[in-house]
Amino acid sequence: AAVTQELLQEGFHRDLLVKLDLGETGEWAGGCTVVARSHLPPGIYVDPYELASLQQYNLTKAVLIPDVVDVEAPEYSATGLVVLLYLERDPRCSHCFRGVLPVHVRYHRPAGDGEAALVALKSPEVLVCCCDDHLSTESWKPAEVEAPCSGKRDYPCQWYSAAHKPAYEELTLQVPVGLKQHSALVCVVTLLATVFCSSLILAAVCKHGHFFSLVTCSE
Repeated sequence: AAVTQELLQEGFHRDLLVKLDLGETGEWAGGCTVVARSHLPPGIYVDPYELASLQQYNLTKAVLIPDVVDVEAPEYSATGLVVLLYLERDPRCSHCFRGVLPVHVRYHRPAGDGEAALVALKSPEVLVCCCDDHLSTESWKPAEVEAPCSGKRDYPCQWYSAAHKPAYEELTLQVPVGLKQHSALVCVVTLLATVFCSSLILAAVCKHGHFFSLVTCSE
């Protein structure tokens, strides 16, 4: 088995493409469910609301563990996430599977001159579920985690992982971050901009708006 992953698009909102080639063992996997189990670090996350919308239209199929994700948390206060991405058979290859998952980069702390935060994505683990077929115990062994075989939160099913692990490679994502020496300047500019915009809004409301008795606007 050979597993490859690639981050598509640019910026903080990406698509994680996972490809799997089972080789000769993939020929019998037509009636089986194949999953890539990925451990996402705190620096990257999956939006559960976006995922639910995509699954509603059958654009992707995945399970998040845990299923509650704080999408507003920065990298230094977030926790890791386990994603079970259900792979579809590649029509161009009889023993190949693929799946796409939208991921988002979290805010990182400011760093020194010319530095960028690195987010390392380890290669996913391959899991196979064949409810009606028997797997070879020489090639597959029971997995430590149970997950729904259909991709929905229904009855759990026994999964199996490859007995001989393929050579995995990490995928590294460089995240641009702010500079520490700019922290004071950013705070001052933000405060001044907030005061200026608030003054403009208050002046416009006083001139064109209607206040209750609690607020009196001077001419």
